[in-house]
Amino acid sequence: MPETLFTPNKAGLRIAMVAGEASGDLLGAHLIDALRQHCPDAEFAGIGGPRMLARGFRTQVPQEKLAVRGYLEVLRSLPELLRIRGRLREALLAERPDVFIGIDAPDFNLGLEAALKKQGIPTVHYVSPSVWAWRPERVGRIGRSVSHMLCLFPMEPPLYRQAGVPVTFVGHPLASEIPMQPDKRAMRERLALPQSSPVFALLPGSRQSELDYMGPLYIETAKRLLAAHPDAQFLVPLATRATMDQFDRLLVKHKGWELPIRKLFGHAQMAMIASDVVLVTSGTATLEVALCKRPMVISYKLSALTYHLVKRKIRLPYVGLPNILCGRQVVPELLQHDATPERLAAEMLRIYEDKGYQAEVEATFTTLHASLQADSANLAAQAILGVVG
Repeated sequence: MPETLFTPNKAGLRIAMVAGEASGDLLGAHLIDALRQHCPDAEFAGIGGPRMLARGFRTQVPQEKLAVRGYLEVLRSLPELLRIRGRLREALLAERPDVFIGIDAPDFNLGLEAALKKQGIPTVHYVSPSVWAWRPERVGRIGRSVSHMLCLFPMEPPLYRQAGVPVTFVGHPLASEIPMQPDKRAMRERLALPQSSPVFALLPGSRQSELDYMGPLYIETAKRLLAAHPDAQFLVPLATRATMDQFDRLLVKHKGWELPIRKLFGHAQMAMIASDVVLVTSGTATLEVALCKRPMVISYKLSALTYHLVKRKIRLPYVGLPNILCGRQVVPELLQHDATPERLAAEMLRIYEDKGYQAEVEATFTTLHASLQADSANLAAQAILGVVG
């Protein structure tokens, strides 16, 4: 932990940020770039990941410390998470940045934002919690914690305006980053992959706790896909060194070491674009696959207790962002007890064989892509600077 987050007595804005996982790290990196366009001397510190660190961000603890999912898993990690938040809160109150930006991670960030706002530090939350899907009563509490909300999806701002919470729709930065027509052939050439063989991307999640559940499931699914297509290739992008090492251990444990798997350090979009079908853990990555115009099977597994508690609170019939945003089931979702290697492999093979369905998915996701395009990072930067004044 650095003695101070920011350089003492240095001119320029001091901007504190917390990004809790890989998707937040990507948003944070784009935001740092956009803010530096307006404020070249700005300093950035808090908790962030490798993309933010590459831009000079100072992190108090490794981002992986916050990447915990599920009620039971969070309970086990709660003492350490509370210590981290308490130390960061003390540091921020002592150094008083010009603004604090919580990037997603609402369970960690909203409480921190409330404490900072109470002490006169402006707070911005970037990525609305899924209040349209579950626990809508959170909007009022969120409004007491944040000075401004930045929303990625067009159905979110009316919920906040109705509650009197200042809000800006900024679109999704991935919609500007990912080309409207990704080139699968060119990407396969770049990755030295055969053009005619089936290529499946497996995205088991960016968190170590997700890999515990999804890694073995995806390895067993790959075995069945290979049995059906002996020339199949598998791409597995992993966000951090820790998750890459963890996946290696899972390959050994589950006798998947001889599978034709190529692990990529990051480069998830490259894997998506090069693939025929993607098997993806529910989360932001599902939207990334949709913007790459690839068909997918969405899956997720939790502890039995966590799944029971979460299922009771969800208000929508889908969990995958592409299905939620399209308002219908465009791609299959196999969750919890339905998430078996046999069923996942069967859906992947069905999609691979159905070229008409693939074309329909591509057209649907092209329309979705257009609806989310905006100069997201710059819009977010302008809203943040407006809060700073």
